[in-house]
Amino acid sequence: MMFMLIVKASKNSEGANLPDPELMEAMDKYNEELVKAGVRVMAKGLHPSSNGIRISFPKPGEKPVVTDGPFTETKELIAGFILIEVKSREEAIEWAMRMPDPQGYGEGQIELRQVF
Repeated sequence: MMFMLIVKASKNSEGANLPDPELMEAMDKYNEELVKAGVRVMAKGLHPSSNGIRISFPKPGEKPVVTDGPFTETKELIAGFILIEVKSREEAIEWAMRMPDPQGYGEGQIELRQVF
């Protein structure tokens, strides 16, 4: 079963503020554990939404609308993701629970979603 650990954006990640060295070290260690266990498929961080483009489809059959970032609602944005291949939903939850606070400022939030 494949799951995506979606790291939600925060004011800090949207401000392009790098995590402190302790958090970077903790995240490196966490990623090494995922690799060593053979469950990590991919892990990537994303640029802030100020570098993003949103394409929306407000009216069926009409041309899509292109909007340049930044996008103001950070709770709807993603700062990065880790894709894991595990045996069960429970194992995916266990791995997600082991991740350090990805924002490091008490703002961290992870959404766990199974991939089709």
